[in-house]
Amino acid sequence: MRIHCKIVAIAVCFGVFLLLYFLGGNAADEPPLREVEKDTRYFLPSSGHGNIVSVKVPEKSHEEPHVVPKHPRLSRKAVKIPIRGSDASAKTRQKSNVGRPAAKSSGRAADGLMHLAVVACGNRLEETLTMIKSALIFSVKKIKFHIFAEQELSMEFEKGLSHWPRPLSAKFHYSIYPITFSVGNADEWKKLFKPCAAQRLFLPVILKDVDALLYVDTDVLFLRPMDDIWSFFKAFNSTQLAAMAPEHEIPKIGWYSRFARHPFYGVTGVNSGVMLMNLTRIRSTRFKNSMIASGLSWEDMLHPLYQKYKNHITWGDQDLLNIIFHYNPECLYTFPCQWNYRPDHCMYGSNCKGAEDEGVSILHGNRGVYHDDKQPAFKVVYDAIHDYPFEENLFQSLFFPLQTKFLDTVNTLCGRIPQVFLKQVEKTMRAVYEKKVVRHVKRPI
Repeated sequence: MRIHCKIVAIAVCFGVFLLLYFLGGNAADEPPLREVEKDTRYFLPSSGHGNIVSVKVPEKSHEEPHVVPKHPRLSRKAVKIPIRGSDASAKTRQKSNVGRPAAKSSGRAADGLMHLAVVACGNRLEETLTMIKSALIFSVKKIKFHIFAEQELSMEFEKGLSHWPRPLSAKFHYSIYPITFSVGNADEWKKLFKPCAAQRLFLPVILKDVDALLYVDTDVLFLRPMDDIWSFFKAFNSTQLAAMAPEHEIPKIGWYSRFARHPFYGVTGVNSGVMLMNLTRIRSTRFKNSMIASGLSWEDMLHPLYQKYKNHITWGDQDLLNIIFHYNPECLYTFPCQWNYRPDHCMYGSNCKGAEDEGVSILHGNRGVYHDDKQPAFKVVYDAIHDYPFEENLFQSLFFPLQTKFLDTVNTLCGRIPQVFLKQVEKTMRAVYEKKVVRHVKRPI
């Protein structure tokens, strides 16, 4: 009798083991988990558009949120978008897709999407696709990408995005717009600083049905969920309508504080490569300026501002944004340097304390450092994300190769503190792994 009981007990234990094994999925492929304490320094609470306080038309309060009816779910089938105007002066063509084509969205809080805008001209196709890839790998909520591109690149973007696997394509929608400028000389705007970079100044004019978005340069990489920077919208007060990081942390070696021949924001100026924009507030605000005492709307201000300062600006549209927020400092929210980490933060010695403590959240490889050997630490991160095969194990196919290759950069100025580049990536991947695997296993009561 005792032997029979032992056999039954062994069979039950074996059955429970098999059940846990199959519920755990591919957990065996992942590294063993340690107990990780939740650290609120690294992960801000995710937030959607519904929590953003948007400016109403002048007769209504700034603090009254938009109330918008819910939209029906988007169909997975292709939806043809008719030709529509995206310019104040001329009709332009807009292409819309969803990882496949997307139905028209109001862009308000009720659509449940985060909106990200990028402008790509010239040879920026691969760089832009890698940026989009980095946003999708880690983000939780769905993203609507607004891609402004030259005509020659439009088909290439459609081709590239349509070949991504279905689990990934289900996480995003996208629209492709032509490069358009509603005021002034289009050729002049297009050649301001980098090709087409000035397009970002016209986003409030073109995207009239979008409430708020995150603009990034093509050379940006997300090392944590986009949801986290999106949550900064909740921190805006009633007058703030945009957010950027300082151009530099140390005034003595900052560019604006030493060389600028025009007004700029604060002590060191701001960098516009990563910029949160509440478009509703921008459209409904009259901005103080040095030209007209009564103030000007955003669209009416752009061309006269450029005409006044065009012989004094070096960094194009970023300089114009610095001038605007110099006269309207109450309209700008500044976030820490780890959300727009550039070679300037390490090539003269480490000067971004936030990145040292928490790791880089958003990497900005300006100066072309992803494509040369001047800053190998930046290039290693870009190559790892660019080469990551979709749907593969994040630790085995992304983090471990990145960690291994990073060893070759530790003797360089930016690579000598590896945790600055690797800390947030590892933390984010662990969170993704825990969500994917651990949630299936019941903890003992």
